[in-house]
Amino acid sequence: MHKSDIALIGLAVMGQNLALNMAGKGLSVTVYNRTWEKTEAFMTGPAKGASIIAAMDIKACAASLKTPRIIFLMVKAGGAVDALLDEILPHLEPGDIVMDGGNSHYEDTAARVLRLRDAGISFLGVGVSGGEKGALLGPSIMPGGPREAWERVAPILGAIAARTRDGRPCTGYMGRDGAGHFVKMVHNGIEYAVMQILAEAHDLLLRGHGMEASAQADLFDEWNSGKCASYLLEITADVLRRRDAISDAPILDVILDAAGSKGTGLWTSRSALTLGVPATTITAAVEARMLSGMRKERQLAAPLLPGPRANPLPVDRERLGRALFQATLTAYAQGFALMGAAEKAWEWGLDMAEIARVWQEGCIVRAAFLDDIVHAFTSQRTLENLLLAPVFDAPLASGHGALRQTVALAVEHGVPVPALSAALAYYDGLRSARLPASLIQAQRDYFGAHGFERLDMPGTFHGPWEEE
Repeated sequence: MHKSDIALIGLAVMGQNLALNMAGKGLSVTVYNRTWEKTEAFMTGPAKGASIIAAMDIKACAASLKTPRIIFLMVKAGGAVDALLDEILPHLEPGDIVMDGGNSHYEDTAARVLRLRDAGISFLGVGVSGGEKGALLGPSIMPGGPREAWERVAPILGAIAARTRDGRPCTGYMGRDGAGHFVKMVHNGIEYAVMQILAEAHDLLLRGHGMEASAQADLFDEWNSGKCASYLLEITADVLRRRDAISDAPILDVILDAAGSKGTGLWTSRSALTLGVPATTITAAVEARMLSGMRKERQLAAPLLPGPRANPLPVDRERLGRALFQATLTAYAQGFALMGAAEKAWEWGLDMAEIARVWQEGCIVRAAFLDDIVHAFTSQRTLENLLLAPVFDAPLASGHGALRQTVALAVEHGVPVPALSAALAYYDGLRSARLPASLIQAQRDYFGAHGFERLDMPGTFHGPWEEE
């Protein structure tokens, strides 16, 4: 009986497209899904004629594989992964490899690495970015876990990954334990921030300038060039051009103004707080989605809460474009700073230049300036913050003023720009040689006797707060 190279378990759209991608790269694939109806529909539809076979159950799935076995899970994160592992483990042997391609939390992944290690089985947490299209044509893939397991699956992941302009696969070893899923989590946090930044620009153009969607699309296309080009700018322009098939209105006119999420942005914010890293732009984007979900409250408050008169907002297109780039770069800087802190804390082996390289194609946060980020971290391995890289001196010199003016105009006209504002506050905080935290130290010592540090000598001191 012919044995498959790999099994893929979980046939939602991402799983189906990854299976087709694998088969298209010459791999023989076994697929399994909890419901046979979905498997049957896949086999008689998209997979017809491909080098893919279907398994009726977990036992048959494991038996169909070459040994040592390689299994790729594409199921919902959380308890579903552990339940599936409980089913699979009795049918595996030492030396087998299980990969989790879902958006699992990195701490869960680290625990699963230990659990399967005790059974002699390698577990890899594999971040996959690129959406449904990327899964089929080539995603960005971020694996973490035992290095020896990565080395065995590298040819498979390299075959199905997107390619950089120099032909290298957009995959690479992220590091030990939960490193792969941590990097994917931060990727998603940056994604949240940039999406919010672009939404705020759209709102400024719409509410402040009265610019129609088609004209906005042309402007976003204009911004999507040179070093500023990115996938998210590209699709924003495309979205703004689309019209509703039912009403023929611009598509954004009929879409509810309440954005959902799957939690990875919140995980990024929580991790940043835990590690003591300010990720203000990412957190502002998470909170903006929460506020968008308060639609009933917003509808109630809109006619009741006073604000500035709705005067036309004088939007300077070139200035707004520079402000967007400054804020976007700040979001990436916060993400890379968070990964740097994780590396200092846990010593996974995270390589910032390699992460930026893997993100160059295939993933949602791919952007032209990732070339410069690769260069920045390659030339300065100890770079503390991306905003300090010389390669970004010129855009920051012109961008900070543009961002400042954009935020000031938005505030004056009552248009909420939480991500743009947070990006500016982060930038101004980072460039401040002295911040007012001395007062906070004094306040804490005043009411709680926590003590404070001095500028002129080491040690812990208390202030003269006793009442005379």
